[in-house]
Amino acid sequence: MSPLRSLTAAVMLVTVAVMSGCAGAADPTVPPTADGPTPWPATTAFDYQLGGPYEPSAGVGVVARDRTAPPAPGAYSVCYVNAFQTQPGERESWPESVLLTRDGELVHDPEWPDEILLDTSSAERRTAIVDVVAPWLRGCAEDGFDAVEFDNLDSFTRSGDAMTLDDNLELARLLADVAHDAGLAVGQKNTAEHAARLRADAGFDFAVTEECAAYEECSAYRDVYGAAVLDIEYTDELPRTFEEMCADPDSPALMILRDRDLRTPDSGEYVFETCPTR
Repeated sequence: MSPLRSLTAAVMLVTVAVMSGCAGAADPTVPPTADGPTPWPATTAFDYQLGGPYEPSAGVGVVARDRTAPPAPGAYSVCYVNAFQTQPGERESWPESVLLTRDGELVHDPEWPDEILLDTSSAERRTAIVDVVAPWLRGCAEDGFDAVEFDNLDSFTRSGDAMTLDDNLELARLLADVAHDAGLAVGQKNTAEHAARLRADAGFDFAVTEECAAYEECSAYRDVYGAAVLDIEYTDELPRTFEEMCADPDSPALMILRDRDLRTPDSGEYVFETCPTR
């Protein structure tokens, strides 16, 4: 499982602050429906624990963990699901028909060669992908998670034009429907340039972003999701000090600094810092 990747509904109005002035923008002060998801927490810190679960630091109110890990007790827990590529060691979970091929060879993510791209290019294949992922999402809800993040929304950019944004967006919509029905909020993972459309067309409720401050993309998420943006910056790619990034008004309030491999505190290379409360 890739540590970096292995981080309730359209009606969850508390999680969303849509771009100012947009028609139908949600009022973030409206509580969720009785049967809806857990409200977005009032917290000043979160942790991204995809490398392994551990007890969160004092004051941490949101914790993201892999779907194979338990949710964090007492925290708003986000379940990580790699929904557009295979997880390492889980190829047997997938029918051959949904594994993307080119010239008879499986197409792997060049940055994560042990992950195979899922073929979202037809309704039949998307349905087959949902058949695999839906039980994972329901399992997250049954385990006690409050939300889910779908990783690799941008897999179409690595497909050599075999897939499109529309293909992945339609799969995202189908998966969001399953998650919402299970009572989970749904998080967009990265892909800043498509945030507005993903929110509008797929029904995402919040965003999980990696290095939006380093790449100056944070406003693209905040304009769509308001305060419901979780950002992870990494120690090996800081263009300036973390303190300066925290002080930048464009940075999300829920921004943390982590080591690239998301290690646990028992490792000498573990790093976890939060921004001071603004």
